[in-house]
Amino acid sequence: MALADQDMRAAIAVTRFGLGAKPGELGEARKDPQGFLKSQIRRSGADQPPGPTATSAQRMAEFRDYRRERREVRLEKASDARPPVTAGGAAMEAAPTMADTAQRGQDARDPVKAVGQMLRQDVGSDFSARAQLAAATDAAFRERWALFWANHFTVSATKAITGTVVGPFEEEAIRPNVFGRFDDLLNAAETHPAMLTYLDQIQSIGPDSQAAEFFKRGGPRGVGAGLQPAAAQQRTVGLNENLAREIMELHTVGVNGGYTQTDVTEFARAMTGLSIGGQRDAVFGVAVFRDQAHEPGVRTVMGVRYEQLGKEQANAILTDLAAKPQTARFVCTKIARHFVADDPPPALVARLEAAWTGSKGDLSKVAEALISAHEAWNPKAQKFKTPYEFIVSSYRAADAAPTGFDKLGPILTSLGQKPFSPASPKGWPEDAQSWAAPDAIVKRMQFAQAFSAAAVRDRDPKALAADALGERLSPETAKAIERAESRPEGFALLLMSPEFQRR
Repeated sequence: MALADQDMRAAIAVTRFGLGAKPGELGEARKDPQGFLKSQIRRSGADQPPGPTATSAQRMAEFRDYRRERREVRLEKASDARPPVTAGGAAMEAAPTMADTAQRGQDARDPVKAVGQMLRQDVGSDFSARAQLAAATDAAFRERWALFWANHFTVSATKAITGTVVGPFEEEAIRPNVFGRFDDLLNAAETHPAMLTYLDQIQSIGPDSQAAEFFKRGGPRGVGAGLQPAAAQQRTVGLNENLAREIMELHTVGVNGGYTQTDVTEFARAMTGLSIGGQRDAVFGVAVFRDQAHEPGVRTVMGVRYEQLGKEQANAILTDLAAKPQTARFVCTKIARHFVADDPPPALVARLEAAWTGSKGDLSKVAEALISAHEAWNPKAQKFKTPYEFIVSSYRAADAAPTGFDKLGPILTSLGQKPFSPASPKGWPEDAQSWAAPDAIVKRMQFAQAFSAAAVRDRDPKALAADALGERLSPETAKAIERAESRPEGFALLLMSPEFQRR
């Protein structure tokens, strides 16, 4: 292989497959670009973010305790606000003034603020740790692979109860399983408390189950008691199809995978009983199966009959969905789209699909097939970085790391990618059109200027550019950096260059 080809492949390895080059990383990759990437595949999974971690059960308990404390505060304030009366019923104090009413209105909002502050602290610490790992890791392909799967199995902090466990969800369900079998990853993700709360599975009860009959006779609402808001506990008890639908549409066979609405409903019935431990359970905030909430009966999903097996009925359906050829095609197309191009080469998708089916969903084999596919090494950079990718690669190029969520969170929010908060279960979009609008580019430029002023100091931006892009650095960008009036300006020009914005 010619020297230039080897240099370009090293640059592709760290910028397309990874998260952007740190100083010195290109030199390591150049020795054997494919081997550099394959060495990052490991059965034990992806790395865990640094620092102390809380389990999902601990976070759920924290959320429950805050909600209970805030409810008690509201009740106490409401009691204090009632005017005292005489024995005859006449008020002894004057009617409240407008100022009094405004103050009580402010106090009534305090519980929401308290919960919001707790959520921000949890989300902030989890997200900061994840970003620090991404900025510092020497195994950036392994981290990118984990981030792909976290987005594939999206849970979002847009729902308060879920926000507390987005970080633990990635650490407990996603990262340990990203190089294992897809069916194990699928099962871990779908039965995690984060997914069960985000897609409302804890509200789903079989219409003909024992629990439904109990509620019809006037029993208390609230499966997973203590976790649902009071309003949710008063809803009519019944089947919720959200999780079943998203598993089929987004996580396995895809929207064109051949299933029907009847299949969704039948799958949802099979999943009834899957919930999380509440205040009356021995273990709070972890996945549990409640036989009394399960819809009895035989189910048929996508032409396959499943006998009444309780919890195992839904597990059997999940296993079969994971093994379907539609799932291989749908997910492998997403992998190719994420790593290579918005419109991925059909030959690449076919290679990944063959590795998937040949290994029965062994994700380490799929990762190896991606690295080995010559279509993935096209020198033309066709992927536009998401805001998170842009920020992380900027830190890596500067050999720096984010220091706190108070700065990182607002930056990403302004760029349209609020931490842990995709707007829907579809996750963050992958296409350039979603991220390359003119106003978004202006905001990236503003970040680049501010970041460069703080990060470059007395370092040579020409050397940093060579370390960041290697053979991908164009003569035009190199010349612009060299002619910059200051070193921070030169580094900002690097960050905003077409070859840095794309991978």
